Amino acid sequence: MASTLMTPGVYIEEKNAFPSSITAVATAVPVFIGYTQKAERNGKSLVHKPTRITSFAEFLENFGSSFKPKFTLAEPDPKVKQETFRINGKASIVKINDKNTAYLYSSIRLFYANGGSICYILSVGTYEDKPDGFDISADDFIGSDSKPNVFSLLEKEPEPTLVVMPDAIALGEDCYTSVYTQVLNHCAGMQSRFGIFDLVKQLPADTTDTIVTAFREKIGINFLNYGAAYYPWLKTGVVQPDELSFENLDASVDLEALLPEPAATIIIKKFKESANPDSSTKKNYHQSLKAASPTYVHILEEIRNTLNELPPSGAMAGIYTTVDSSRGVWKAPANVSVSLVNAPSVNISNEEQQSLNVDIIAGKSINVIRPFPGVGTLVWGARTLDGNSLDWRYINVRRTLIMIEQSVKLATRTYVFEPNDAATWISLKTMISNFLENLWKQGALAGAAPGQAFDVQVGLGATMTPQDILDGVMLVTVKVALSRPAEFIVITFQQQMQQS
Repeated sequence: MASTLMTPGVYIEEKNAFPSSITAVATAVPVFIGYTQKAERNGKSLVHKPTRITSFAEFLENFGSSFKPKFTLAEPDPKVKQETFRINGKASIVKINDKNTAYLYSSIRLFYANGGSICYILSVGTYEDKPDGFDISADDFIGSDSKPNVFSLLEKEPEPTLVVMPDAIALGEDCYTSVYTQVLNHCAGMQSRFGIFDLVKQLPADTTDTIVTAFREKIGINFLNYGAAYYPWLKTGVVQPDELSFENLDASVDLEALLPEPAATIIIKKFKESANPDSSTKKNYHQSLKAASPTYVHILEEIRNTLNELPPSGAMAGIYTTVDSSRGVWKAPANVSVSLVNAPSVNISNEEQQSLNVDIIAGKSINVIRPFPGVGTLVWGARTLDGNSLDWRYINVRRTLIMIEQSVKLATRTYVFEPNDAATWISLKTMISNFLENLWKQGALAGAAPGQAFDVQVGLGATMTPQDILDGVMLVTVKVALSRPAEFIVITFQQQMQQS
C-alpha cells in the first residue's frame, strides 16, 4: 500500500491481475540503400536520412523517378557467345554508357510487385542534376572523411529488419569485400537485421563457377548466418516500352544513317530542322519513328531488355514480406513464384545447383532462382550463407530467432530495476512462456506439446547464484525448438508380393 493509513475511512487499491505481455516485432521491413533522383520532403533534404515510406507513390513523391541512361550500338565480340540483333544485315548489341547504371528505382518497383509494403529508403546521393552519369562509390556506403557510414545512420532506426543494397552490386566484385562484409557486421552487431545479397551480373564471357567462386572467396567468414545470397539476375518486366525513346540513345548514334526505312529518314531530317524542340515535339518525333521504323522499335526493345535485367534482392525483399504476412516468419521464403519476372538470366539445372546449395568447403550456400516448365520462376533455395551450420543453416530459423529475441528484449525492459526476487521471476517466466506458447500454436515452434517446443528457466538455483543477485544480475534461459523446412523429400518405392 502506497500511503500510510491515518484517517478512518474506506480506501480502494487496484492491483494488476494479469502478467505483462509480449508483442511480436515486425519482421519484414527492409531498408533500401542507394541512389535516387532526388531526396526531399517539404523542402528538407533526405540524403543520408533513413525515411519510412508505405507505398510506391510515396517513394515517387520524395525520391523521384529513374535515371535516364544512354546507350550506344556496338559490334559483338566474335569470341563471345551472346545474344545479338541485326540492323541492315549487321549483327549488333546495345551497350550502356559508363556511369549510367542505377538499380534502386527498378528494385523498388520489383519489391512492391512481389508484395512489398512498409520499407525505409536511405539515399546516399542524387542524380537529378547529373544527366550525363554519376559515380557509384563504395565510400558512399561505408563512409570516408567527408561522407558518413550508412550503417552508423541505421543504428538509430530500430524498425528495419532487412538490409538491401541493389546499387552496391554495380561496384562489381569489390562490393563483396567493401560493402557486404560491412552489412554482415552491422546485422550481427544490431542482432535484429538480416542482409539480402546479390552476386554480380553474369556477362556472356563469364561462367557460373567463376561468379560464385569470386563471391565465396571475397565475402569472408564472419557472421555468415546474418545474410543470404541469391543468384542469378532476373529478366523482369519492370521497365515498360513507353518509358524509352530516342533520348535513351547516345548523341553519337546517328539514326539517319542507321535506320534503313525511307520514311524514317524524312522524319529525322524534319526533326533536325527544329532548333530547340520542346517536349511535345520530341514526343511526336518518337511516335512518328515508332510508326515508320520497325528497326527503331527493335533498338528500343533491346534497350528495354537490358534495363529489365535486374539483381534479385528487391524481389526477394518483397517475397520475404509476403511470406511473413501470409504464413509467418517461420515459413522458409522458398518455393514461391517471383512476380513480374519472365525468366532468370541464367538457367541453372539440378546438377549445377548442387555445388551452389551445398558448399562442402566453407558452407557458403547460394540460393538459386530457377524456371520450372508449366509452373513459372521459383525461389529454389532457403539457406543462409552459413549453410553448413546446423544452428543457422536456414533463413527462416535465423529470422525467427531474431524476432523472438527482439520481442522478448523489448518486453523485458519493464523489469529492469524491479526487485530481483521470486515474484519478479515468476511474472517474467509467465510472460515469456505465454508468448512462446502462442508462437507454438501458430506453428513457429516444433513439438507435440508446449513442453516439447520451449523451456523457460529463471531464478535462484536454476539460472542464478546468490552472487548474481548481489551483482544485480537476473539470468533467464530460453530454449526453443524452431520449425525447420523439409529441404529434401525422399520417397521410397518398393514392390511387394501379390496378396490376393
